[in-house]
Amino acid sequence: MFPKSNYERVYTGSLITIQFLQTILQDNGINSITRDDMKSGMMAGFGGGIPDHIQLFVKKEDLPIATSLIKQNI
Repeated sequence: MFPKSNYERVYTGSLITIQFLQTILQDNGINSITRDDMKSGMMAGFGGGIPDHIQLFVKKEDLPIATSLIKQNI
């Protein structure tokens, strides 16, 4: 996804779930980023992606804690 990136995908789901998880992660000091191929495709002027298929990424160093928090809250 991100060449030579320090980010790892931890979850894929709907916008509401992703926002909920981002809040939990942020409350625990973990920053995250999202990727929405459908929205990106629409903004670029063509269709693409799958609805409610938003990807959530965290830094690799935060992966163990982030994974644990996500499992506890999903």
